[in-house]
Amino acid sequence: MSEPTGATRRRGPFKVGDQVQLTDPKGRHYTFTLEAGKNFHTHKGAFPHDELIGAPEGTVVRTTGNVPYLALRPLLPDYVLSMPRGAAVIYPKDAGQILAMADIFAGARVVEAGVGSGALSTYLLRAVGDTGLLASYERRQDFADIARGNVERYFGGSHPAWKLTVGDLQDNLVETDVDRVILDMLAPWECLDVAAEALVPGGLICCYVATTTQMSRTVEALREHGCFTEPQAWETMVRTWHLEGLAVRPDHRMIGHTGFLLTSRRLADGVEPPLRQRRPAKGAYGEEADNDSPRLSLAERAAARAAVKAVTPVIDQD
Repeated sequence: MSEPTGATRRRGPFKVGDQVQLTDPKGRHYTFTLEAGKNFHTHKGAFPHDELIGAPEGTVVRTTGNVPYLALRPLLPDYVLSMPRGAAVIYPKDAGQILAMADIFAGARVVEAGVGSGALSTYLLRAVGDTGLLASYERRQDFADIARGNVERYFGGSHPAWKLTVGDLQDNLVETDVDRVILDMLAPWECLDVAAEALVPGGLICCYVATTTQMSRTVEALREHGCFTEPQAWETMVRTWHLEGLAVRPDHRMIGHTGFLLTSRRLADGVEPPLRQRRPAKGAYGEEADNDSPRLSLAERAAARAAVKAVTPVIDQD
């Protein structure tokens, strides 16, 4: 049985072409690619790459200044935070949420729009595996080139499950019977029609947005569309802890807000989404929508949302 793409680069002794992450005594990281005959230079001295080639992971090397460095292969979260960037990357905490909450499984057919620097693409490719499909769409050629380089550098070459297209999702999407659609873009509500056409019944759409305005508009668009279940939205925050003897406390710094995630499931064709049973908060859809009824009718909800949309600022994508 053949190894999955990139697996041989994740284990065994260091080889030429491997990515290496060095950690100095202060916990600072340095990432480079092993090349025979080359030297790694720091302000505390240098050492030859040849000292690491053939050595096991977890080796400690010393520079000419006698400073020790721990050598390990970078984990994927380390790699995506240190790789070359064109656009901002999706942080590991959000990528992990997407893989789990969007239920990205081995062999899945996934469409991704908004590739950026390729961070999420790398996570998705590891999840779908060689037998799956990741069809990625990116509007900008320069971002697509950076993403391709980052993905191929991580896997040691092209990935058999990856298809990268430069262009708008709305104009270029050709995949059908898709299990998941991941939208990382400024206006995901503009792509709901093509996403609904591509998704299988029960498939899932996941949107990553940065602001509450985008989140609100995307949620309302999903509700109005008629092909999706009630959306779920959330954000995650990660706080590390200081652990030293009896000094156990939260660190002073944390990874706070980076973006909001929204998910919704594709309904079967011809099925009307169930009406929400909870009463909207007073004023949620304007004064005209406030009444004593435990829920609004479809017509009332549509009218209220149209009124909200009329006063919602338009986001300029240029």
